[in-house]
Amino acid sequence: MAKPRKRHVQQEMLTRAGTTRRDGSRRGGKRRGAGRKPKDGRRAGAPHKSRPEIKKNWAIHVVMRVEKAIGSLRKRDMYRAVREATIAVARRELHDASVGFFRIVHISIQGTHIHMIVEAGNKTALSRGMQSFQISAAKHMNAAVGVKLGTPRRGRVFTDRFHEEIIKTPTQARNALAYVLNNWRKHREDRSDRTRGWNVDVFSTGLQFTGWREREGAVLMWRGRETYKPLVVYLPRTWLLQSGWRELGGGTIPFSYVPGQSRGHHAMA
Repeated sequence: MAKPRKRHVQQEMLTRAGTTRRDGSRRGGKRRGAGRKPKDGRRAGAPHKSRPEIKKNWAIHVVMRVEKAIGSLRKRDMYRAVREATIAVARRELHDASVGFFRIVHISIQGTHIHMIVEAGNKTALSRGMQSFQISAAKHMNAAVGVKLGTPRRGRVFTDRFHEEIIKTPTQARNALAYVLNNWRKHREDRSDRTRGWNVDVFSTGLQFTGWREREGAVLMWRGRETYKPLVVYLPRTWLLQSGWRELGGGTIPFSYVPGQSRGHHAMA
């Protein structure tokens, strides 16, 4: 007598994401809790809003934060890394500005973040220029950390998207210049033993700035030490950063100005 044939129960095929199974349950698709989870921290899960439109006669105040693993940026190796990134941006402006111009006018390096005042032809040019800066800076910062650790570092350097504040008026321009160039005083970096006697922050473009009140009428710009290599930035071309901030924004800026938590800069650190 023939052995009875074994009948296999057909397995239910996997359904496409977002479709309903035979038992009424759903697999995949849009639902609460789906997707990549935000990382810890007070900025976790911040929505990526669309960048605002930018006009070529405006300026932009930009802030970037770095990961804790990078350590303090106010060290020589990190200064060199940032300087290399400013050179990369300058080369891009000279040789690859097809999407619009992007120029770094001023920069300030603080312990955990970097401030910049830039000019950009449009929001695409801003994004491309910032991408160029961050890629170069991350490469050189990781290399510097790797030298200290004795092993290459390839992790993320910047914690999130850069934050921007659009500068449209002379008063905004003066406030931004004062805030960025004297940001070290806000963080009390001017009170350490190594900075005693400094009038401006050498971890910024303060030495290239011609709008200090105490330097009004000076014929020559300051000269740093022979070993000091300044950050590579452009002279401003917008009226706001050339003369508008001084003529209509409130005049020159004193060395001793300490940025406060004024509206418009409170969240920029």
